[in-house]
Amino acid sequence: MPSRLFMSSGDMIADRRFDFARDLQLRGELVAAEDLFVQATSLAPGFATAWFTLGEVREQLGDRAGAIVAFGHAQSNDAGDRNGAGLRLMRLGAAELTGMQPTYVRALFDQYAPKFEKALVEGLGYCAPALLLQAVLASRAAAGKSAFFKDAIDLGCGTGLAAHAFAARTESIVGIDLSQRMVELARATGLYTQVEVAEIVEWLALRPEASVDLILAADVMVYVHDLASLLREAARVLAPGGVLAFTAETHPGEGVVLVEGLRYAHGVDHLRSSVASAGLLLDRLELASSRTETGVPVPGLVAVAVKA
Repeated sequence: MPSRLFMSSGDMIADRRFDFARDLQLRGELVAAEDLFVQATSLAPGFATAWFTLGEVREQLGDRAGAIVAFGHAQSNDAGDRNGAGLRLMRLGAAELTGMQPTYVRALFDQYAPKFEKALVEGLGYCAPALLLQAVLASRAAAGKSAFFKDAIDLGCGTGLAAHAFAARTESIVGIDLSQRMVELARATGLYTQVEVAEIVEWLALRPEASVDLILAADVMVYVHDLASLLREAARVLAPGGVLAFTAETHPGEGVVLVEGLRYAHGVDHLRSSVASAGLLLDRLELASSRTETGVPVPGLVAVAVKA
């Protein structure tokens, strides 16, 4: 996935220094690259992309203090923090663990949209929608209930992979995503009754109470620090007997951590208590990896919760 969004400094010489420095970084010549990034930021002190990439290089060189300074400048020179410098500071222990900026998530997926399915499915073995379908079918079969849903919501719908998986199981499905480019691709599938660009918790808060039968969240919780708000709104919007199915990344400890890939991993006990606090019954919770990184399965969970 793209790691940075290039934003010109407005200074041609500084931009050229950046280009040369990136070439050196990619060749592994990190000390020389650092020097050129410093030159670029000296020429253009507000050059957020150069500050961000300088932070990356300093991390690679083992200079934690220098990386913190660089990421701090990157964050302060881009109000939307579109490169995610704040997340890097959290990973370095220089900032409190909080939620991601919506502007960062939007920029990330707007960049990623044209190659999303090829990179994710073919490159990372992504299978979250299939895991959700399998879990929902098993849950409904065990309860002796129909696995067909009249009204459904696909949170963080991306290009529409979850809608493909559940097309034969839903009469109407609405997609929500922060990324305009992802939404355009989802609309083009023809699988959705409606697709909107919105922040998912804010959008759910505007939905009528007890208005849908199924809510899907495939690979969404990895971008959500505060599960409580999302789960609470999902529970409110679900009709009695309605189902929430989601995947998450996990870790062996307590609470929430930000992993190296800048995604949130939720501990099992934390996830269980978050679901219960929202007033939902956790029907299924299974260890299941929905993707790989460097060929290794990422520890994950697939969950099905029901509104009593």
